[in-house]
Amino acid sequence: MTDARRPAKKAPMREVLAQAAFQLFLERGFEQTTVDDIVARAGVGRRSFFRYFPSKEDAVFPDHERCLADMTAFLDRAGDADPVDAVSDAARLVLRMYSADPEFSVQRYRLTREVPGLRTYELSVVRRYEQTMAGYLRGRYGESGDGALRAEVIAASVVAAHNNGLRTWLRSGGEGDAEAAVDHALAMVHRVWGSGTEGGPAAPSVDGDVVVMVASKGAPMWRVVQQIESAIGQD
Repeated sequence: MTDARRPAKKAPMREVLAQAAFQLFLERGFEQTTVDDIVARAGVGRRSFFRYFPSKEDAVFPDHERCLADMTAFLDRAGDADPVDAVSDAARLVLRMYSADPEFSVQRYRLTREVPGLRTYELSVVRRYEQTMAGYLRGRYGESGDGALRAEVIAASVVAAHNNGLRTWLRSGGEGDAEAAVDHALAMVHRVWGSGTEGGPAAPSVDGDVVVMVASKGAPMWRVVQQIESAIGQD
């Protein structure tokens, strides 16, 4: 039996400050809220705020540092797993962080869309996730030549696929299955790149029609893509 007289455990100060900041951002707007407003709401001094957050922007994303550390540790333990599987599973750690608190995640998404400075900050956070994945992949594929290139391309593809599924879910107001949306997008990355540690992308199936196209060496990529799409669209 629990002791009803035992005082409730206090929330960590970092969490208290983040909650106070976000409440004020929603009530007054991000630009209109000062650090003094936040610490007054939390009942602490300015020094306490800057002990946990270098800026107001950091208070909007209090969970990313922990998630980045979790991702780094996860990839350190990945061992000989398929590299694309490993970084895809690492991306799912970010998804679970968002889906653990749908209401907060949706509110933060909407706030971020309204404040250009927060959008810029968010992009810098996303880039750190991408760099973490690329660093792991370079360790698997090699630091030079096509290995390094493949690492960068796969990391960017995984991040783009993850974010597409996540933002679809956030735009819906947190309705539906976030994991299903992200899994669907990541499956596309795996179909192209998930061929193991060695070699390049998986070979395309030849069960259906095959399109062969010849392009001049100096043709811009957009023109090549346009010609392929035109050929595929023909009966």
